[in-house]
Amino acid sequence: MPVIGTSPDAIDRAEDRERFQHAVDRLKLKQPANATVTAIEQAVEKAKEIGYPLVVRPSYVLGGRAMEIVYDEQDLRRYFQTAVSVSNDAPVLLDRFLDDAIEVDVDAICDGEMVLIGGIMEHIEQAGVHSGDSACSLPAYTLSKEIQDVMREQVQKLAFELQVRGLMNVQFAVKDNEVYLIEVNRVRRVPYRSSPKPPASRWRKWRRA
Repeated sequence: MPVIGTSPDAIDRAEDRERFQHAVDRLKLKQPANATVTAIEQAVEKAKEIGYPLVVRPSYVLGGRAMEIVYDEQDLRRYFQTAVSVSNDAPVLLDRFLDDAIEVDVDAICDGEMVLIGGIMEHIEQAGVHSGDSACSLPAYTLSKEIQDVMREQVQKLAFELQVRGLMNVQFAVKDNEVYLIEVNRVRRVPYRSSPKPPASRWRKWRRA
């Protein structure tokens, strides 16, 4: 069945961690140290290489389901025993947790030839059940123009590399003036904003990335 917009394969390239990692490597973008595992003992070994604390989560989930921060091997083993079922078909993602980082959401739209940035939203509180619960400031209030320009450039590269046709959401973390790519979602997220709904004039002034 023909799919209007982003193709199923392109969506899989963003959701499948190994395929996504290949795209990130080609673009030479920075991410927190991470690994994909399919067994608990493999997770324990990879965790030793990456270091604690870790953000652990299953693949192919939205809204932070079954996501947790673990601080040591005991936490990690408990997570695998109680929170998820792991296998070759259901890998688990391990990401180094960035202490005191600023999380940022960027909404954009791409038609295959041009990328427009709808908003760069700076999280102003810790997330609840998932990052969509965190209040955000639009525009970002502490991020420098240089940092925001880096994000715009990375969003543009990702949109073209992943062949996005339509809306996309990119999550970043900023720590010590370094921009780290967290993930790309093919659905637009709607966190609470610190101002009323942006006027139509703001959207008409979307900047080309």
